[in-house]
Amino acid sequence: MSLPILNSQQRSQEHKGIKCVLLGNSGVGKTTQLLSLNPDTTLFVDLEAGDLAVQEWPGDTLRPATWPEFRNFAVYLAGPNPALRDDQVYSKAHYEAVCRKYGDPESLEKYDTYFIDSITVLGRLCFQWCKGQPQAFSEKTGKPDTRGAYGLHGQEMIAALTHLQHARGKNVVFVAILEERVDDFNRKLHQPQIEGSKTGLELPGIVDQVITLASLPDEEGSLRRTFICQTLNPYGYPAKDRSGRLDVFEPPHLGQLFTKIRSGSRQPVQFETQSQSQGTEK
Repeated sequence: MSLPILNSQQRSQEHKGIKCVLLGNSGVGKTTQLLSLNPDTTLFVDLEAGDLAVQEWPGDTLRPATWPEFRNFAVYLAGPNPALRDDQVYSKAHYEAVCRKYGDPESLEKYDTYFIDSITVLGRLCFQWCKGQPQAFSEKTGKPDTRGAYGLHGQEMIAALTHLQHARGKNVVFVAILEERVDDFNRKLHQPQIEGSKTGLELPGIVDQVITLASLPDEEGSLRRTFICQTLNPYGYPAKDRSGRLDVFEPPHLGQLFTKIRSGSRQPVQFETQSQSQGTEK
């Protein structure tokens, strides 16, 4: 048996899914980005039960109501993790049990995108479940332990999002509300609105793309919705482009954005020279 090495040609022929976080203030139009995707190949995971903005959506929809139900959907959509024991969530045993409940997973082959709206609400479902688990109570007094609940919440959320991130060949869009806070030094900070701090801090490292949808002034001073796609942007919004194919600002159309990520030309990488670095220090 030879070492299972993939050469460059084999890797280039693989269909790679795009994992993306879509951030934005409430009401900016995050959910309506669903309408820019192909309804025949997109599964809408509606956690907010507030699909009025996309009531004309002609595609398929899932509506998880509890955290255990979402975990079942996650393993069904992304498949099992072979590294886990049979008694663990997202293991092969968990996957097989869910398949017996929901049927043949071949029905998922028609989907190439999972649009999950939103992980802000998902975090609340998860925390509500965590507050009822043994880890959320003190072993000595039996009273509720908030630190234990938040610790379990962080573990559960990261495990679920990471598992969906490994849905090879599928695009996964995590939608989240973007909130603005002021730190102790009176600086504005933008971060995802998710229960606890662990998920919001680790989420950018899980996905390929972090996109902020914001209303920015155009040349005439009128506000226009815009995708902010690169970390170094003049507004300090959260953003990240692992593909290297996006500009700082892109048109607010998720379908076109995915097309550019797959087929656009890579931006030239610019490295800071030693003289530039010394000049900055001066």
